[in-house]
Amino acid sequence: METGTAKFLQDILSQFAGLAENDISVSAAFWRRREIPKGSFYNRQNVVCADLGIVVKGIFRVYYYDSKTNDEKNMFFFSEGQFIVSFRSFLYQYPCVYFIEALEDAEVLYVPYPDLQILYTSHKPWERFGRILAEHFFHQSQGRSEELFFFTHEQRYLNLLQQHPNIVQRIAALHIASYLGIKNQSLSRIKKRILDGQQSKQKK
Repeated sequence: METGTAKFLQDILSQFAGLAENDISVSAAFWRRREIPKGSFYNRQNVVCADLGIVVKGIFRVYYYDSKTNDEKNMFFFSEGQFIVSFRSFLYQYPCVYFIEALEDAEVLYVPYPDLQILYTSHKPWERFGRILAEHFFHQSQGRSEELFFFTHEQRYLNLLQQHPNIVQRIAALHIASYLGIKNQSLSRIKKRILDGQQSKQKK
């Protein structure tokens, strides 16, 4: 494994699940690198998600395509340093209900499902990693559901900026509006309210 790749994995995996250097080194042979051009897919709707990835470069959207209405609904985004997967599809190895599309030229490090199972069964720290990973994606899914039910569109927007600080500069506004469940005009009004509020605070 290249030095840069090893350091990247060490930084991500040690912080995420407390994996030690020797724990990560036993996984070195399983990790692979994949470049995904803008507009291409990490995984497609109705296809089993076969790999657990970590975004090295780029940003992805997770969206559902409704063939009856021809609508696309953005559900999540993944950016640098984050795990990328359709977790339920990956966990149970059945077809995914979402597309995962690169919105920029992207690069991912990934481990295939069978290899991750080998790590789980042969190395106790990796079994713990699997539990923490499941908790992570449960938290992500639950948090998204609560946002949709209980948060205002503005609160959702601010949360999105916390999770992906440069997302507004990197992707089209229509993707952010779809994620928030609003039209582009409403997103523009939210941005203006936030900007006006920040300028008002600076004057005080």
